[in-house]
This record gives sequence, C-alpha cells and structure tokens, in this order.
Amino acid sequence: MPLTTKPTLFSRPFFEDKSRAFWTLQAAGWTGYLILRGVSSVSNASELSVIIPVVIESIVGYSITLLLSTLYQMYRRQPRLAMALLTIVTLAVATLLYSVLDAFSFSFIKLSTPGLTVSLVLGTIFLNFTVLAGWTALYFGINFYLIVEEQIDQLATLENTASSAQLAMLRYQLNPHFLFNTLNSISTLVLLKETERANAMLGRLSSFLRYTLANEPTAHVTVQQEFETLKLYLEIEKMRFEERLRTEFEVDPRAARARLPSLLLQPLVENAIKYAVTPQEDGADIRVSARLNGDRVQIVVSDTGPGLNEAKARTSVSQSQPLSTGVGLANIRERLAQAYGPDHKFETRSIPGGGFGVEIEIPFQLEEPKKEAA
Repeated sequence: MPLTTKPTLFSRPFFEDKSRAFWTLQAAGWTGYLILRGVSSVSNASELSVIIPVVIESIVGYSITLLLSTLYQMYRRQPRLAMALLTIVTLAVATLLYSVLDAFSFSFIKLSTPGLTVSLVLGTIFLNFTVLAGWTALYFGINFYLIVEEQIDQLATLENTASSAQLAMLRYQLNPHFLFNTLNSISTLVLLKETERANAMLGRLSSFLRYTLANEPTAHVTVQQEFETLKLYLEIEKMRFEERLRTEFEVDPRAARARLPSLLLQPLVENAIKYAVTPQEDGADIRVSARLNGDRVQIVVSDTGPGLNEAKARTSVSQSQPLSTGVGLANIRERLAQAYGPDHKFETRSIPGGGFGVEIEIPFQLEEPKKEAA
C-alpha cells in the first residue's frame, strides 16, 4: 500500500485550493499574532484585562487585511508600476486607518476621557505599519511563488510533450527505413519472376507492420516481446537470404520481463544483415542475447561479418567518433538518450576472429514508464 504524505505549508497540494489555503493562513497568522501580543502584554502588566485591547487590535487587523486581499487581487491585473503605486498608497491608508481604530479602542478602554490624539495615533502607527507591511509582503510573496510554480509545471509539461514527440518521431523513422529495404527485396523477387516468394514476403511484411503499428510509438515492451518482433522481421529477411542468414536468440528468463523501447533492436539486426550477411558469399550468423546483471539488463547483438575495421574503412569514420552505419545506430542512440538520459550504455566493438557487436545496458524496469499528465 503506497504511503501518503500530508500536504505541508508550502507544498503544491496545500495551494491547490487557493481559497482554503488563504483562509487557513489568515486564521493561523492572526491567531499567532494574538497569542504573542497577549502573552507579551500580560507579562508586562500582570493583569488579564490588558488582553482586551489586544483582542480588539487583532480583530481589526484581521478585518483590514481581508479588505487588503480584495484590493490587492484587483491590483494584480494592473501593469507592474501601477500595481506598485496602488499597493503603496493602499498600505499607507490602511496603516493610518488601523492606527486610528487602534488608538480609539485603547483610549476607550484605558482612558477616563476617551478620544483621539495625535500622540496616541503616532504611538501605534509603527507597529501597525510593520504588521500590515509584513502581511502584504507575505501575500505577494506567496502569490509570486505560486506563479513561478505554475510556470515550472507548464515548462515541465511542454518538455514532456516535446520529449514524447521526439520519441514518436524517432520510432516512426524506423518504419520507412525498414519498409524501403523490404520493398526493394520484394521488387527484386518480382523482377526475377519469383511470384510465390514475393507474395509470401508481402504477407509476412503485412504481419510485421500490423504487429509494430499496434503499439504506441513511445511504448515500452518486454524483452521477450522485442525478441518475438525480431524473429518476425527475420522471417521476412530469410525469404531473401535463405541459408546465408543464420540466427540465434538467447534470453535470460529473469530478463525476459524487463521493458525497453519498442523496436529498439530492429535497426541493429538490420545493420548486421546489411554489413555482415549481404557482402559475404557464405552469409553470417547473427546472435541476439539478453541477460540480467544485478539491476541492469545487458543486451548484445553480434554478427560474424567483416567486423569493425572493414566497416571503418568503408564509412571513413574518425577514430574519435563512434561507428555509425547509417540511420539505425544514430536512431538508437537518440532513443536511449530520450528514454534513460545518462543512465544507459551503448557500445560498439569488433569481435576477435571477425565480427561486429553492439552492447546495450539499461536499467531493469518491469513497468511502463509513467507519462506526465498534461
């Protein structure tokens, strides 16, 4: 059962209902003020009767700040300079009103001849200004905090949307890339008048596309599902290469349920066919394996083709840059970066005795990554 945390004072859930948050803070603030002023007055005079002016002072202050909240809310719709000027003028008027009412209540309770004097008003104006100025600063500070948090949420939503769009773009990039190669093979079979094989390849292509298009472009699938998709793809390619294409799959049962981006491995197998099987008369072996190492899933796609050195000679890639055999590897790097950030590994290497391998290491995840709510 998931643990639930109570909303803290400055957590977003507390401010989801702004009206409730305002009344809670208003009541808590003025209650605290009343307690502090009351304790201070009683400790100085040692009489409980001195608390009466403090209670009246707190009630008046509470009422004035309610009026200020209404006026400040109206001012926030004005330009910044106008809002600042209106706030200063309103604060000055509210301080004067607070001081007059405070002085009058004090004279009515404490003096034998109630009445207002300049000295009484001036005696209360500093404290009242400090209280109202502090309340005003808190009001605008909390509202500014909420505005910043709302903008951060909007930015996070936009970034999540952009990330999802980029993942979808990278995922859809594979379809025309793979489709071009497959249709080219079918065209070759048609030219050779091998109609039966061409029809069979078209049927398998239809099944493969139906399977891949059934998933969301940003969806994650299990390792087992990804391997089944690769086998479906290789059935299409075996129509062209027959015995020259030999495959081997090995999956650790513990890693079979781990999740990864859909069709992540297909470009690796496609590159292996292009650079290992196609140029060799005897073809090549393609091996795909997945194993669990602690909390990491290690996936290796290797072949028995010419290897890294010959591929480098053909592609003229600088030694300071990772080997790229076209759209496939660049696409995978981008998708891994989008899905896992720096928490992944993508390495290419030559295999002793001939061959080329790619190793991918990703976190072990059993659930579909959660998408941020828009």
